[in-house]
Amino acid sequence: MSTVTDPRARGAAEADLDQGPGPEPGASDHGRSSRTGRRAGVGTGAAPGPRRPRLPTNAYAVGLLGLLVPTVLVVAWHWASTAGVFAVYQLPPPVSVWEAGVDLWSRGELTHHVAISTQRVLLGFAVGALLGLAVGAVVGLSRWSSLLLAPTVGAFRAVPSLAWVPLLILWLKLGEDSKVTLVAIGAFFPVYTMVAGALRHVDVHLIELGRAYGLRPLRLFTRIQLPAVLPTVVSALRLALAQAWLFLVAAELAGASMGLGFLLTDSQNNGRVDRLVLAIVLLALLGKLTDSVIGLVETRLLRRWM
Repeated sequence: MSTVTDPRARGAAEADLDQGPGPEPGASDHGRSSRTGRRAGVGTGAAPGPRRPRLPTNAYAVGLLGLLVPTVLVVAWHWASTAGVFAVYQLPPPVSVWEAGVDLWSRGELTHHVAISTQRVLLGFAVGALLGLAVGAVVGLSRWSSLLLAPTVGAFRAVPSLAWVPLLILWLKLGEDSKVTLVAIGAFFPVYTMVAGALRHVDVHLIELGRAYGLRPLRLFTRIQLPAVLPTVVSALRLALAQAWLFLVAAELAGASMGLGFLLTDSQNNGRVDRLVLAIVLLALLGKLTDSVIGLVETRLLRRWM
């Protein structure tokens, strides 16, 4: 008979004897395996969970999927205008709107309307976005600048777009300056708000790490803070561009002789609902086109900086 000489081993053996006989061999293993099987859904007859539908990755398939809703809207529009839901003077059918566009195109008017509106949006967007980036960076990086400027800028942000029109006409007359300025105001506030907020919430540890490596303020901004907020900046630019198109209509509704906003007003005054709907469709298409351009720029920037 063997004896236990190690005190620790002897104590463990005595504890086992005090606890009584253990479970049968394999019982605990069976319990663990059954519990594991229930958790994993294997071996218990449980059906596997539903798989998520896989989204298309092919560019052609994605494009077709994006055209689904517009196609349904056009079909519903055609049905509503031809089935008597709306009278023709309330909602002309898509064919009538297309013919109105062809007529304006053949006379060269449609090109001028689209070109002048696009020019105003791009100029105003460029000015407003640059100012928004500059002021947003100053407010976001400096606590004192935030305390000094943020309340005033926030108050002006609440002013509706149409409230600026009389004052801008009084100051800048009815020329292009007043219209571009109003578009710039619309583009400024989204960029300022999002950039300032993003810079205030950059990870402090990243900033401290940059300072530990001896980065000066400009290098710290370009190497750490700007890449950290770049996705927010691009989102702000996309929102600002949408705001620019909204403020364009307000700018062209008063005192304009060309542009899509003027086409809206002129069509309403002359009872040409087909041209009015055409102007709305063109604003939607141009807004989506310019947003897609910024989306391409976003992809390239994120590949380079992120």
